[in-house]
Amino acid sequence: MLEAAIQVFARKGYYGTTVDDIVAECGSSKGAFYFHFESKEALFLRLVEEFAGRLAGALEHAVRHAARGGPGRVEAAITAGLELMGRYPELTRLFLIEAVGINPQFEAKRRELMDRFAHVIRGYLEQAASRHPLAVGDTALASAAILGALNEVVVWWLSRPQERPLAELAPELTRFVLRAIGWQARA
Repeated sequence: MLEAAIQVFARKGYYGTTVDDIVAECGSSKGAFYFHFESKEALFLRLVEEFAGRLAGALEHAVRHAARGGPGRVEAAITAGLELMGRYPELTRLFLIEAVGINPQFEAKRRELMDRFAHVIRGYLEQAASRHPLAVGDTALASAAILGALNEVVVWWLSRPQERPLAELAPELTRFVLRAIGWQARA
Protein backbone atom coordinates (compact mmCIF):
# COMPACT_ATOMS: atom_id res chain seq x y z
CA MET A 1 0.00 0.00 0.00
CA LEU A 2 2.87 2.39 0.75
CA GLU A 3 4.42 1.83 -2.66
CA ALA A 4 1.05 2.38 -4.35
CA ALA A 5 0.58 5.58 -2.37
CA ILE A 6 3.99 6.85 -3.47
CA GLN A 7 3.06 6.31 -7.11
CA VAL A 8 -0.34 8.01 -6.77
CA PHE A 9 1.02 10.96 -4.77
CA ALA A 10 3.80 11.34 -7.35
CA ARG A 11 1.27 11.44 -10.20
CA LYS A 12 -1.52 13.45 -8.61
CA GLY A 13 0.12 15.37 -5.80
CA TYR A 14 -1.06 15.37 -2.23
CA TYR A 15 -4.29 17.30 -2.73
CA GLY A 16 -5.26 15.48 -5.92
CA THR A 17 -4.90 12.03 -4.31
CA THR A 18 -7.79 10.29 -2.59
CA VAL A 19 -7.94 7.15 -0.50
CA ASP A 20 -9.94 5.61 -3.37
CA ASP A 21 -7.02 6.33 -5.72
CA ILE A 22 -4.57 4.62 -3.37
CA VAL A 23 -6.66 1.48 -2.84
CA ALA A 24 -7.37 1.25 -6.57
CA GLU A 25 -3.64 1.48 -7.32
CA CYS A 26 -2.76 -1.36 -4.96
CA GLY A 27 -5.88 -3.46 -5.61
CA SER A 28 -6.98 -3.30 -2.00
CA SER A 29 -10.04 -2.06 -0.16
CA LYS A 30 -10.89 0.97 1.91
CA GLY A 31 -11.35 -1.33 4.90
CA ALA A 32 -7.78 -2.58 4.52
CA PHE A 33 -6.56 1.00 4.15
CA TYR A 34 -8.28 2.16 7.32
CA PHE A 35 -7.10 -0.92 9.20
CA HIS A 36 -3.52 0.29 8.66
CA PHE A 37 -3.95 4.07 8.50
CA GLU A 38 -6.27 6.50 10.20
CA SER A 39 -6.36 8.81 7.17
CA LYS A 40 -4.64 9.87 3.97
CA GLU A 41 -2.74 12.37 6.10
CA ALA A 42 -1.50 9.61 8.42
CA LEU A 43 -0.30 7.57 5.44
CA PHE A 44 1.46 10.57 3.95
CA LEU A 45 3.14 11.36 7.26
CA ARG A 46 4.33 7.74 7.46
CA LEU A 47 5.86 8.02 3.98
CA VAL A 48 7.67 11.22 4.92
CA GLU A 49 8.97 9.71 8.17
CA GLU A 50 10.07 6.51 6.46
CA PHE A 51 11.96 8.41 3.78
CA ALA A 52 13.65 10.61 6.38
CA GLY A 53 14.70 7.46 8.24
CA ARG A 54 16.15 5.93 5.07
CA LEU A 55 18.03 9.12 4.34
CA ALA A 56 19.40 9.43 7.87
CA GLY A 57 20.54 5.79 7.77
CA ALA A 58 22.27 6.24 4.41
CA LEU A 59 24.11 9.35 5.61
CA GLU A 60 25.17 7.76 8.88
CA HIS A 61 26.45 4.65 7.10
CA ALA A 62 28.35 6.72 4.53
CA VAL A 63 30.05 8.89 7.15
CA ARG A 64 30.93 5.91 9.34
CA HIS A 65 32.60 4.13 6.41
CA ALA A 66 34.19 7.17 4.76
CA ALA A 67 37.88 7.75 4.50
CA ARG A 68 39.15 9.48 7.60
CA GLY A 69 39.07 13.21 7.57
CA GLY A 70 36.42 15.86 7.14
CA PRO A 71 36.48 16.32 3.38
CA GLY A 72 36.05 12.58 2.77
CA ARG A 73 33.14 12.45 5.18
CA VAL A 74 31.47 15.48 3.62
CA GLU A 75 31.73 13.95 0.16
CA ALA A 76 30.54 10.55 1.41
CA ALA A 77 27.48 12.08 3.08
CA ILE A 78 26.56 14.26 0.10
CA THR A 79 27.06 11.38 -2.32
CA ALA A 80 25.00 8.96 -0.21
CA GLY A 81 22.18 11.45 0.18
CA LEU A 82 22.07 12.31 -3.51
CA GLU A 83 22.26 8.65 -4.52
CA LEU A 84 19.29 7.78 -2.32
CA MET A 85 17.23 10.77 -3.45
CA GLY A 86 18.10 10.10 -7.08
CA ARG A 87 17.10 6.44 -6.69
CA TYR A 88 13.73 7.45 -5.22
CA PRO A 89 12.75 10.70 -6.96
CA GLU A 90 9.05 10.21 -6.15
CA LEU A 91 9.76 9.95 -2.42
CA THR A 92 12.17 12.85 -2.63
CA ARG A 93 9.53 14.98 -4.33
CA LEU A 94 7.03 14.05 -1.61
CA PHE A 95 9.50 14.93 1.15
CA LEU A 96 10.93 18.16 -0.26
CA ILE A 97 8.04 19.54 -2.31
CA GLU A 98 4.66 17.95 -1.58
CA ALA A 99 5.02 18.02 2.22
CA VAL A 100 5.76 21.75 2.28
CA GLY A 101 2.82 23.72 3.66
CA ILE A 102 0.20 20.95 3.54
CA ASN A 103 -1.08 21.88 6.98
CA PRO A 104 0.40 22.94 10.32
CA GLN A 105 0.79 19.32 11.53
CA PHE A 106 2.75 18.30 8.43
CA GLU A 107 4.79 21.47 8.46
CA ALA A 108 5.73 20.87 12.10
CA LYS A 109 6.78 17.28 11.28
CA ARG A 110 8.68 18.37 8.18
CA ARG A 111 10.41 21.09 10.19
CA GLU A 112 11.27 18.56 12.91
CA LEU A 113 12.87 16.27 10.34
CA MET A 114 14.78 19.10 8.69
CA ASP A 115 15.97 20.29 12.10
CA ARG A 116 17.19 16.76 12.79
CA PHE A 117 19.32 16.81 9.62
CA ALA A 118 20.59 20.31 10.43
CA HIS A 119 21.54 19.09 13.91
CA VAL A 120 23.58 16.25 12.39
CA ILE A 121 25.37 18.70 10.07
CA ARG A 122 26.01 21.02 13.01
CA GLY A 123 27.54 18.17 15.00
CA TYR A 124 29.94 17.36 12.19
CA LEU A 125 30.83 21.04 11.78
CA GLU A 126 31.60 21.35 15.47
CA GLN A 127 33.64 18.17 15.38
CA ALA A 128 35.63 19.46 12.40
CA ALA A 129 36.08 22.91 13.96
CA SER A 130 37.58 21.33 17.07
CA ARG A 131 40.38 19.85 14.91
CA HIS A 132 40.82 22.34 12.06
CA PRO A 133 40.24 26.06 11.70
CA LEU A 134 37.01 26.65 9.80
CA ALA A 135 35.40 29.84 8.52
CA VAL A 136 32.27 29.02 10.53
CA GLY A 137 31.37 31.02 13.59
CA ASP A 138 27.75 30.12 14.16
CA THR A 139 27.50 26.39 13.45
CA ALA A 140 23.70 26.42 13.77
CA LEU A 141 23.41 29.08 11.08
CA ALA A 142 26.00 27.36 8.89
CA SER A 143 24.24 23.99 9.14
CA ALA A 144 20.89 25.56 8.21
CA ALA A 145 22.51 27.30 5.23
CA ILE A 146 24.20 24.11 4.03
CA LEU A 147 21.01 22.08 4.38
CA GLY A 148 19.02 24.77 2.57
CA ALA A 149 21.51 24.88 -0.30
CA LEU A 150 21.51 21.10 -0.68
CA ASN A 151 17.70 20.96 -0.57
CA GLU A 152 17.39 23.66 -3.20
CA VAL A 153 19.78 21.86 -5.55
CA VAL A 154 17.72 18.66 -5.23
CA VAL A 155 14.46 20.56 -5.85
CA TRP A 156 16.12 22.22 -8.86
CA TRP A 157 17.14 18.78 -10.18
CA LEU A 158 13.64 17.38 -9.64
CA SER A 159 12.04 20.26 -11.55
CA ARG A 160 14.05 19.70 -14.73
CA PRO A 161 14.41 16.90 -17.22
CA GLN A 162 16.91 14.64 -15.50
CA GLU A 163 19.77 14.63 -17.97
CA ARG A 164 22.19 13.09 -15.51
CA PRO A 165 21.94 11.20 -12.24
CA LEU A 166 21.58 13.36 -9.15
CA ALA A 167 24.63 11.73 -7.54
CA GLU A 168 26.83 13.16 -10.33
CA LEU A 169 26.35 16.56 -8.69
CA ALA A 170 28.09 15.38 -5.50
CA PRO A 171 31.68 16.43 -6.34
CA GLU A 172 30.68 20.01 -7.17
CA LEU A 173 28.38 20.24 -4.15
CA THR A 174 31.15 18.90 -1.95
CA ARG A 175 33.53 21.60 -3.20
CA PHE A 176 30.82 24.20 -2.58
CA VAL A 177 30.22 23.05 1.01
CA LEU A 178 33.92 22.76 1.79
CA ARG A 179 34.56 26.28 0.44
CA ALA A 180 31.58 27.60 2.43
CA ILE A 181 33.05 26.33 5.67
CA GLY A 182 36.57 27.40 4.74
CA TRP A 183 38.00 23.94 4.22
CA GLN A 184 39.75 23.52 0.90
CA ALA A 185 38.99 20.24 -0.87
CA ARG A 186 41.92 18.08 -1.86
CA ALA A 187 42.95 18.40 -5.46
